Amino acid sequence: MHKNPVPPAHSSLVAIGDSFTEGMSDLNPDGSYRGWADVLAGRMAARTPGFRYANLAVRGKLIAQIVEEQVDVAAAMRPDVITLVGGLNDTLRPKCDMGRVRDLLTEAVERLTPACEQLVLMRSPGRQGPVLERFRPRMEELFACVDELAGRHGALVVDLYGAPSLADPRMWDVDRLHLTDEGHRRVAEAVWQTLGHEAEDPEWRTPLPATPPPGWAARRIADARFTKQYLLPWIGRRLTGRSSGDGRTGAQFSAELGKAFWVTPTDDTNPGPVTDWRRVGP
Repeated sequence: MHKNPVPPAHSSLVAIGDSFTEGMSDLNPDGSYRGWADVLAGRMAARTPGFRYANLAVRGKLIAQIVEEQVDVAAAMRPDVITLVGGLNDTLRPKCDMGRVRDLLTEAVERLTPACEQLVLMRSPGRQGPVLERFRPRMEELFACVDELAGRHGALVVDLYGAPSLADPRMWDVDRLHLTDEGHRRVAEAVWQTLGHEAEDPEWRTPLPATPPPGWAARRIADARFTKQYLLPWIGRRLTGRSSGDGRTGAQFSAELGKAFWVTPTDDTNPGPVTDWRRVGP
């Protein structure tokens, strides 16, 4: 009789990267963000008593900053699973040294691989529209590097770029850069399955049902709001050399101690959202 393989019982997860992993645009009632990594951690905690989690990702970080500020911290925690998503912010800059990006991503993977049981990399999703088309060659060069590094070091790759559902503009917040709660849920599902767990949503790649496109007036209002609230501030930061992540640290990082700490459910039988978990360590 054929038996399904037993999924891994990972007891710890550390997520590093930029805003994609920090979890922008999906607000909790207390004003904090809930991203796909938090959703994934909740699932993992529900099946593994004593599960521990840390999200060190910070919005706006370039791959050099991720390597300098997050990689060694994550490696020192010796988790079962590390997720690394980085380099996309670099590709969206007007000037980008892709050779340097590849070198830094390689350095990160080489330092993280021996520090965990399983390293997880991603081909990030791309929202349909002119921005994706403009930067697609750089993105695909980055993803080719991700695939090559994964093959060389035994990392898993979650292919979000090839998922039609995540290209749909309806999966993206009004800033057009970050996923909605439904988008985060689907990313968590993708990572969950890639780690070997039984699918909770086998159709996460399936596009949303078609709906009538918004009218001309609605599109113009949305474009004006986007330009005022997001595009102009983004351009301003680029011109002045600032970043949305300046002065920020990861959700589970103590600036006072210069160390990361774990969070874990207060009740293993009912893990609940990550924001309700208790701090442990450092």
